[in-house]
Amino acid sequence: MVDEHDVRDIALSLPDVTGDDGFSFRLGKTGIAWRYPERVHPKKARVPRKDIFVIRVADEDDKQALLQGEPEIFFTTDHYDGYPAVMVRLARIDRARLTELLTEAHAAALAKNHRPGQGRRTSRA
Repeated sequence: MVDEHDVRDIALSLPDVTGDDGFSFRLGKTGIAWRYPERVHPKKARVPRKDIFVIRVADEDDKQALLQGEPEIFFTTDHYDGYPAVMVRLARIDRARLTELLTEAHAAALAKNHRPGQGRRTSRA
């Protein structure tokens, strides 16, 4: 079992990852992990959960493999349909598995930030 402080320690140990006081972690502009903002009431603001984090995955195939392979740890909601991320029950995951997951999230964010064709453009004279 891990908690939000373990998420912070692991995430901030990864190269170039930054975080904020709200326990949201990024690589550049790409989020890799953040507290799940639960909608408790339709007319009220979302409430960040300390026991559930949303963590980026590489693609839909990885997402489905996690959801089907370890449903006691990973789940999703309609809000995240089509988005490369899973929700993680921190009470059900150990530190080694969380480290693996965050390392993969870092790699996915790095790949997203460095896709071919992106980057500096130069004009031709």
